[in-house]
Order: sequence, then C-alpha cells, then structure tokens
Amino acid sequence: MAIQNRLFRPMFGDLDEDALLSKLAELRSEHRSLDAEVRAAQECGMIDQLKLVRLKRRKLLLKDLIFAIEDQLNPDIIA
Repeated sequence: MAIQNRLFRPMFGDLDEDALLSKLAELRSEHRSLDAEVRAAQECGMIDQLKLVRLKRRKLLLKDLIFAIEDQLNPDIIA
C-alpha cells in the first residue's frame, strides 16, 4: 500500500488536517451514493453493463482515495 499512498500524496500533501477530514467526509459520502446507485441498478436489472462497470471503477477509485487520506491522517508508526 505504500506505493498507492505515494501516488495520491501529491494530491493531498498540501492540505491541513481539517481540510483532509473534510475531503474524507466528501469522498465517503460520494462512495455511499455510488454504492446505493450500483445496488439499485443491479436489483432492477435494467442497467447498461458499461455504465455499471464505470460506476464500480469510480467507486474503487474513491475507496483508494479514502484509504490514501486515512493513511496520511494516521501514518504507521514503527516502534
């Protein structure tokens, strides 16, 4: 996961803790919305498979961004 963190650090490296927490809340909210949209689309069965794949990829990207911010807020401490 260290490689992943290095990829996203330039995007969030200059933000203070309050800004990171705000961005984290925003990303989590969008992730929940996408999750609900994906579930609803799968339940009704009337969704374009390409759209479904795009939604899932966006959801995965959001998850990666959330992880990167959480990692930046709570870095591993080697004792």
